[in-house]
Amino acid sequence: MILHKIPYGTGHLRFRLPGWIQPISVETRKISAVPEPQRAVLEAVTNPVGGISLSDFRGVRSVAIAINDKTRPVPNDQLLLPLLSHLEEVGVNQRAIQFIISTGTHPRISPADFSLLVPQEILERFPIHCHQCDDSESLAYLGSSSRGTPVWVNKLFAEAELRIVVGIIEPHQFQGFSGGVKGAAIGLAGRETINLNHALMTSPKAILGKFSDNPARQEVEEIGKIIGVHFSLNALLNRDRQIVSVIAGDPYAVMEKGIPISRQISQVQVDEPFDLIIASPGGYPKDINLYQSQKALAHAAKITRTAGTVILAAACVEGTGSRAYELWMDGVSSHQEVIDRFHREGFMVGPHKAVQIALDATRVKIFLISELDSDLTRKLLLTPVSNIDEALEIALKDLPRGANVGIMPQASSTIPIINSK
Repeated sequence: MILHKIPYGTGHLRFRLPGWIQPISVETRKISAVPEPQRAVLEAVTNPVGGISLSDFRGVRSVAIAINDKTRPVPNDQLLLPLLSHLEEVGVNQRAIQFIISTGTHPRISPADFSLLVPQEILERFPIHCHQCDDSESLAYLGSSSRGTPVWVNKLFAEAELRIVVGIIEPHQFQGFSGGVKGAAIGLAGRETINLNHALMTSPKAILGKFSDNPARQEVEEIGKIIGVHFSLNALLNRDRQIVSVIAGDPYAVMEKGIPISRQISQVQVDEPFDLIIASPGGYPKDINLYQSQKALAHAAKITRTAGTVILAAACVEGTGSRAYELWMDGVSSHQEVIDRFHREGFMVGPHKAVQIALDATRVKIFLISELDSDLTRKLLLTPVSNIDEALEIALKDLPRGANVGIMPQASSTIPIINSK
């Protein structure tokens, strides 16, 4: 029997399948990394797309650079130093520059963990702030989107003369793709702004891999324009999280150039739905908590037949990632109750994870391998299993000969599509 493995936390889970199962690998394409990533970054920022140049901002008195929190595998050690070097080259004083961590509604990052996000050299030279979406004193109101969403954003970012967002372009379950202005328009927004934008995930066009006519994503673009994000620096990563491309410049132009590359990396076609999928978000930090790991479940469920099974291996070393989600689940006894209550009470960030899971769990069976307490896992209406062998023993018991089995090692970063016949 062949030994298979999938990422789990900072390591892997290894398992074997019976000889009568011929699993299909559903994973992102193997693409070579650029040989000199920092040189590629410097080339991108010195040759930006979309008719904008950082040299246009020579002499500005304040620069705010938004960076992702620790839930995103952004290679800041390779992205930030060339960017800072170019800013200095075009005449921006380093004393004008500050960094803001884009946490959105995620838990606040402790200063002790800033070293997980940026190189020590940056920690020593530049001020770093952590966004807090519920701190009204730190937010500025900039008006409303055309859909009526009030735009509250981090005041330090809004008041800077040059506003830059650094991150990665990759698939997103309802925004279509991450990247561009999203790190500011959502990552540095107030809770009300995030809540109303995320409520658009209920639109049938707010789906994985859809961008230009995705209402949730296009409102993000509009919010980014209201904020006035000048410049974005985005990397695209291969399955080994190495840089394969870097794009910088006008945020919308960056997305237009980057999305086809992201599709080339992430889009995978399969012939038919699977009876069983063994999925991983992709390891740490993709599986840092259940809030993030749910994305892998959603992508795997897309290509799992009704009444099929998903085994999700997600370490969740930092728990659920949302206390609001945990509290909202108190006393809820079924996935249908989750769906009914959510429709009754209206959209709320945090509890929205409950309904995302419930919509899949009413159609497929889900087993979760994680470090979560088993009682908490059951409270969240998920079935805990202690290890992958136990999960496979249960799942294979009722699996017919000739069953279609898939393995998704980077499910959160994969756009799976079933071929139309």
